[in-house]
Amino acid sequence: MTEPFQMKSLALAYMGDAIYEVYVRAYLIEKGEVKPQKLHQSAISIVAATAQASTVKSWLDDGFLTEKEEAIVRRGRNAKSNKPKSTDVQTYRLSTAFEALLGYLYLNQETDRLEQLISMAIMDAEERRAKRE
Repeated sequence: MTEPFQMKSLALAYMGDAIYEVYVRAYLIEKGEVKPQKLHQSAISIVAATAQASTVKSWLDDGFLTEKEEAIVRRGRNAKSNKPKSTDVQTYRLSTAFEALLGYLYLNQETDRLEQLISMAIMDAEERRAKRE
């Protein structure tokens, strides 16, 4: 297998999207959500591109990421992909960067850091959702 840092950003984002979805679903079930429609709606609000973009932007603004993680994020943000359907280009690129970072951490077997960032991202999304409700 190719070393994760050398992989294309969109491949990392593809993996990161799947990994994040699994962690979010596990979080919601552990939280006690059981109704399928409520699970789906809650998951969508957490994995939304806007939530991911906001989270990765705050990590960058706060200097929370390592240099290597920032490099992955930059590559993910600059990756050329299809035009987004449901959000603006800047949000879509930041969410791709978020997913690329998670994919990189997963494939590089940096599980502790992956889980730390996912936990922070979920809590960030939950706080934003609570403010809207």
